[in-house]
Amino acid sequence: MSMRFLRGNAQSPKGHAIVFARSTRDSNAVLSTYCIVLPVPMSLAKFIPPMFASQFPTEGLGGMGNETKQMPLPPILEDSKTLAQLKNLAEHRDDDLCEIGTVSPDDPMALLQMAAMSCEEYGGLYDRYAATFEQDTPSLDAPLDELDADELLLQAMSDRQKLAELGKFVGMARYAIEGHDSSLLQDTQRKMQHIAGMLPEKYRGEQLITAATDSNERGAKLASLYLERAYKLLDEQYSEIPNIERAIRELQEQG
Repeated sequence: MSMRFLRGNAQSPKGHAIVFARSTRDSNAVLSTYCIVLPVPMSLAKFIPPMFASQFPTEGLGGMGNETKQMPLPPILEDSKTLAQLKNLAEHRDDDLCEIGTVSPDDPMALLQMAAMSCEEYGGLYDRYAATFEQDTPSLDAPLDELDADELLLQAMSDRQKLAELGKFVGMARYAIEGHDSSLLQDTQRKMQHIAGMLPEKYRGEQLITAATDSNERGAKLASLYLERAYKLLDEQYSEIPNIERAIRELQEQG
């Protein structure tokens, strides 16, 4: 089947289209249906009571017993408005408008099959276009099922708990330095930077990390002071902060 877009683009279909064929009896008469590509697959059979299921032909809607993403509504090409009216309707609704050839209005099976086949073709065009979405769209937030338990736990932590985690990693960083374990040190530094990125800048997380990963003893003392300063700030014990900052400056000047 050859589908021609009178409105829209075959390379980037909208996912909803007015599909029409010209009558073999009268070239000015058109028969149409509306093709919808669903954002999620759906099995229509799930919504039909078992006692009525045998009364519905499967070919009419592209296989009601199977999951489908596209369907023509109605499932058969119907006598329609004029082509000019369809164009106007598609314009106002922002639908694609697709011509699919000619059909005899006196052949119900042809009307049924043409509606199903054209919608299947349109769905295929949309699927090819949709496959480019993941390539073009940058990944922002990972879905919950892709987040590991540690990440979820960190996001739920209070600032106090995050500072406690930083304190734990300060000890791990010093252990890695003393043991000359560069791999452990790099991994610990990465984890500390991740936690620090979740904290307000006022806690000076980056300075704490720089001090904690400094190989000399002065680094360990500075890291301890930065951590103490962060807790005092968190507890709003502002009067004690000047003394801590003075001690930090004195250690930095020694370097």
